[in-house]
Order: sequence, then structure tokens, then C-alpha cells
Amino acid sequence: MGLFSKLFSSKKQEKPAPKERNALNIQVGDIITYDLRDYEVVGKITYRDGSYEWLSYQLLEEGGHNTIWLAAEMDDELELGIYKRVQLPVSTPYPKKVIYDNTAYYKEEEGTARVLGEGRSSNLQGMETHYADYTDENEESFLSVESWGTEVEVSVGYAIEPYELKIIAGSF
Repeated sequence: MGLFSKLFSSKKQEKPAPKERNALNIQVGDIITYDLRDYEVVGKITYRDGSYEWLSYQLLEEGGHNTIWLAAEMDDELELGIYKRVQLPVSTPYPKKVIYDNTAYYKEEEGTARVLGEGRSSNLQGMETHYADYTDENEESFLSVESWGTEVEVSVGYAIEPYELKIIAGSF
């Protein structure tokens, strides 16, 4: 087909269908429905510690007032969690035990990860974070601790199942 044939062809070029989304390929701009609320994915962080990788998506509730984080990782099976940032003074070196909201959390793992940031998290591109993960005695509630330069951020969360999320692709 020649150049003029392509330009003046009556066939409309079809746009490709959006790639089906799952918790490991969510993109900035997608819409997530969780707990009867709609959230826009406004940031994405990919963490890499050696060959291990996990993801965090910053979700902004419709109306722009509530931000939560969706954590996703493929261990032996897909693990998902919902996290919300909390004010809790934690310093480095990270302690073995942390108390938050009258609950004791115990350190499960600690390490350093290089991050890739997208959307609102693009300012983190190429940075390293020193992280620690904590769990309560019943393994029902979790704390995530991350140091970003001199700032230490703490988030509290809980596990969810994949069926609790509805993901709507916002782009191709």
C-alpha cells in the first residue's frame, strides 16, 4: 500500500484495546474500585531489592480528599495490602518492636531497595530507601517503615484479596 493509499484510505485505523489490568500491571491514570469507593491511581513506586520486586500504588479517592496505598507483590502467591500513612516517630536503626495504637508490631524483614517512581511519585526516581516490615502477633495488621533521606515514613495496613479490587484501565 502506497503513501497516498494510506492517507486517503477509507478504512479507519483502529486503536488497540487496553491491556487487561491486574494488581501487578496497574498504570497511573487507572481507576480502582475498593470498598465501594473509586480511586484514581496518581502515583506508582516500583521497589527492587536485589532480584526481588514489589509495587505500591498511590490511590486518590474521587473528590481528592483521601489517599491510600495499594501494595502488591508476587511471593509464592499474589499478596495485596491497603496502607495509610500514620504519624509515628521511628528512628534508625529500626527497632525490633514498635507500638502503634496500643498494638505491638514485630520486625519481620529489613533491607534497602532502589525505587522507580511514576506520576506523583516520579520525584523518587532512582532513590534508595531503607525499609522495614512489621506485623502484629495475629499477622492481621502490618506496619511499613521507609526512610527517604532524613525523613522516616510509617504506614499501617492490612491484607486484602484480589477479588476486592476492580481495576479499570485509564490508558492503553
